[in-house]
Amino acid sequence: GRKGLAGSPHHSVDPILAASAAVISLQGIVSRESNPLDSQVVSVTSFNGGNNLDMIPETVVIGGTFRAFSNASFYNLLQRIEEVIVEQANVFRCWATVDFFEKESTIYPPTVNDDRMYEHVKKVATDLLGPPNFRVVPPMMGAEDFSFYSQVVPAAFYYIGVRNETLGSTHTGHSPYFMIDEDVLPIGAAVHATIAERYLNEQG
Repeated sequence: GRKGLAGSPHHSVDPILAASAAVISLQGIVSRESNPLDSQVVSVTSFNGGNNLDMIPETVVIGGTFRAFSNASFYNLLQRIEEVIVEQANVFRCWATVDFFEKESTIYPPTVNDDRMYEHVKKVATDLLGPPNFRVVPPMMGAEDFSFYSQVVPAAFYYIGVRNETLGSTHTGHSPYFMIDEDVLPIGAAVHATIAERYLNEQG
């Protein structure tokens, strides 16, 4: 935009107004452009126009994250986020750029299980541990390094349960109180090894 006194907004080009409109418009991508049965998230989590209450700033920086369960939806969101922000800025006589930080760090695509690998993991786990000890985890919007493996080779992402209330192992991996029941480590190792061994035997 263009900096100016807050008391004389007609002498400025207000990026606060442009960025606010962009934030509102971004919410329409999921609510009005996406299939309701195709889960997606666009969240603006930061908005910074400075701290001078008497001035309309020259620039505003907004930031956030987006998630999807399929690569097609994910890259469509990426394209639409940039279009919405740039075009909304133009409406208010501002200009905008969008940075997905692709040079600093790689964009994390969705982690999508290969159907055959999922069935392989399920078969191995139920054979080793019994059907009651295999549970399907509902899809979640976390970003995961293993998404890159799934783009190169057929992959299945799974967890080894470590909850043990008796030991106090009840917190998630991102909690500062996280601890595991170490007695599950040999079970996890056995599942990993058997998945690999059977796969190699079955594939020749």
